[in-house]
Amino acid sequence: MRSCAFCRIINGEIAATPIFQDDHVLCIMDIAPVTVGHAVLMTRKHYHSVTTVPGDTLARLMTAAPAIAQAIVRSVDGDGFNLHLANGQCAGQAVPHVHVHIIPRSPIDGFCWGWRTLPPPDSADSADILEKIRRRLDKTMNL
Repeated sequence: MRSCAFCRIINGEIAATPIFQDDHVLCIMDIAPVTVGHAVLMTRKHYHSVTTVPGDTLARLMTAAPAIAQAIVRSVDGDGFNLHLANGQCAGQAVPHVHVHIIPRSPIDGFCWGWRTLPPPDSADSADILEKIRRRLDKTMNL
């Protein structure tokens, strides 16, 4: 896609600092890191949604992410990492190209996700939602 920043990076039109690349994925240092060592791992081909990524590419994305994260964490003397994949604009996907943020963590990095929690649903609502999810999975995954 001509207007996609990640496609332009992959095509060499925008400069980036690569960490790792193969036929399926490219990992670069994030230009606006939230912690030292923050990287972005993206699919080489353009996909808007993780639900449309072919299995072999998705498998590579998800096996490369923890391996790269471990290398980053050890290199920056971190204690752990977050893998963050946002799917859809309302979920925080700023670039409409499938990617995973690899965020090394330490107890003093100052980064906070800002999670909030909702009150637990009543059991009838919970059972209804669970049944709807299971029906959809039965249709799509033959469970």
